[in-house]
Amino acid sequence: MSNASARLLARRQRRRRFRRLVVVTSSFLAFCLLLVGGVYGYVTYRNDQIHRKHIAGVAYVPPSQPMNILLVGNNSRCALNGQQVAKFGSCSQVGGARSDVTMLLHLDPATRQAFVLSIPRDLFLPIPGTNKQNRIDAALNEGPSQLVKTVEADLGITINHFVELNFDTFQNVVSTLGGVNMYFPVPVKDAYSQLNIPTAGCQHLNGFEALALVRARHMYYYQNGTWNYDGMGDLSRIKRDHEFLKVLATTLRQKGGLSSPTTVNALIGSVLPQLQVDANFSLSDMVQLVLTYHAVNPSSIPTATLPVVIDSSFNYYYRGADYGAVVLPIEPLDQQVIDQFLGRSTAPGSSLSPSSITVSVLNGSGVYNQATDTAAQLQALGYHTVGVGNATVVGNPAETVIRYSPGQLKEAQNLASQISGEVSLVPMTTADGADLTLVTGTDFSVATPSSPQPSSSGATTTTSASSTSSGSTSQAVSNVASETTTSHTSYPSFDPRGCTASGGPAPVSGS
Repeated sequence: MSNASARLLARRQRRRRFRRLVVVTSSFLAFCLLLVGGVYGYVTYRNDQIHRKHIAGVAYVPPSQPMNILLVGNNSRCALNGQQVAKFGSCSQVGGARSDVTMLLHLDPATRQAFVLSIPRDLFLPIPGTNKQNRIDAALNEGPSQLVKTVEADLGITINHFVELNFDTFQNVVSTLGGVNMYFPVPVKDAYSQLNIPTAGCQHLNGFEALALVRARHMYYYQNGTWNYDGMGDLSRIKRDHEFLKVLATTLRQKGGLSSPTTVNALIGSVLPQLQVDANFSLSDMVQLVLTYHAVNPSSIPTATLPVVIDSSFNYYYRGADYGAVVLPIEPLDQQVIDQFLGRSTAPGSSLSPSSITVSVLNGSGVYNQATDTAAQLQALGYHTVGVGNATVVGNPAETVIRYSPGQLKEAQNLASQISGEVSLVPMTTADGADLTLVTGTDFSVATPSSPQPSSSGATTTTSASSTSSGSTSQAVSNVASETTTSHTSYPSFDPRGCTASGGPAPVSGS
């Protein structure tokens, strides 16, 4: 072959290779475009399924910052299907909406750790924007914004996102995972929630049975030949819910977790159609949170319940109406648990000097001379008292309420740190032009001053040796203290827990 012929052949081969390269490259680019288009279409489709709503009070922060997410289980019957209506009642039969489950999830990206705090649904608190108190679960009946405002104003916890699920969504999640296995030490039942576990041992729960378990607040357990009533209502249920969530997370992990596209797609399909979130909670933020915290071991997530006092009468009368069984806030335990939940080492408002805070005092219990005596105790602590008077007695026992002006939450928390007992906060008009108005209740104590000790901020500190106003609170606290610990030291012997591979009870993971 001549040199000219060889060169011609070489050029033809190069042209053929170039054409093949163009075809392969074009095919690859087309595939990439189709893939990107498909992913974009899928994400858009799923994003459009989320129900977003403007919720007043939610303070947006990006996923790169610590955040608090308010998780609500709405017991509204209005979204139920026919079979569920037959079990739980219709929208017309059971009107309104209540936060059957109210949990707070704190996420810290610096440590990639999470903390869950449950708020008892029967916690009796002032409702911001009104002149009344009610159970915190009733705040949702006025809309998500009211519930957010109540948590923020009364407990001093900023809410960054709101997430709400209903009965149907919960059942769908459990069913999508094929159910869960839980070990029951003894038979249990609850006619109100439809729970019925007739035999002990490791049981497989479907979606409906799982819902019946997490809703059970009137549980009976079979022990020593008789049916016994739990009697701790929502407080026992919260412990069971904490344990169930860890079992559910373990089940998800066994199914491949968030690394399994099939499982993830099925879960997304079961959750999104009835998921309601705040308008600022974008899908990209949700994805970023999953990427940040996907390695967190569910069994290691600490859980706690806000400490409460149980009204032993089980019939709480407020403004002449019978509110039935309620639980009341208790300081300083509440603030201690909230600080732990938020990862705070310093209590809010602790840097403020009492002398910079003006306080008026109203007698809200009817106890003789209580406002005058309390004002004198506050003056001894350095607060500037500007007036005393009487308020309407609204309950027995009456909660001690600290009313605070707009922007004075830290001042209210500073005062609350010096008062023990059934104390709550509320943004509300104060008396005598004061920053704060303390409306005294039946059971509370004001700290007694000690020798002033300089703090790092220059303010003075005092000890908390108490001067008790009524004598019943200390007993109430001791009765409930074991129910508010973050460990399972008082875990009921009849409560279910996870199953081991052999079908026995898994170790209690903590609450």
